[in-house]
Amino acid sequence: MNYLAHAFLADTSEEFLIGSLIGDFVKGAVRKRYSNEVTQGIIFHRKIDAFTDSHRMIVESRHLFSGKQRRYAGIVLDICCDHFLSRHWSIYSDTQLADFISWVYVVLQKHALILPQRFQSVLPRMLQQNWLACYRSLQGVEMTLERISRRIAHDIHLNEAMRDIQNNYKNLERNFLVFFPDLIQFAKDYLGNAE
Repeated sequence: MNYLAHAFLADTSEEFLIGSLIGDFVKGAVRKRYSNEVTQGIIFHRKIDAFTDSHRMIVESRHLFSGKQRRYAGIVLDICCDHFLSRHWSIYSDTQLADFISWVYVVLQKHALILPQRFQSVLPRMLQQNWLACYRSLQGVEMTLERISRRIAHDIHLNEAMRDIQNNYKNLERNFLVFFPDLIQFAKDYLGNAE
């Protein structure tokens, strides 16, 4: 899951949402570094990632990528999941996608000072380039993969996975549509038990 799905699955509390969005930017123990709500959001992010990585449909989707691309298929699939979520948004939410994205951006700006430094540095670009809305098109997926490639220290080119995405688009979409309701139920159960 990438930003859009993590935001969608998060509790409606602003600080919990922040925690859910910064999960990839925070390593190690977090309990004494952030408020309880932000901490719970970070932990939730990690639970969502673990569930996603082990789900049978995501495992199956990894095998749709060629050998060279399979090593980074998890990163690519995170972006693909946000793509399919944005394409099928009305199945999962009564809120308009544009309204939801605007709300997320407002929350991020409101709480910018508690964001990790690396997230603070990307936030202006995220807002200016409207990253959360970019996922809807394959062109936006490719731009996102290029942007991530530039951030990763290794000499990898995630956008080369676009051929595999296009060749396997229907299968990836089908797998997502089976997987995502399971993830929603997992998130609901986790949040229900956390109360």
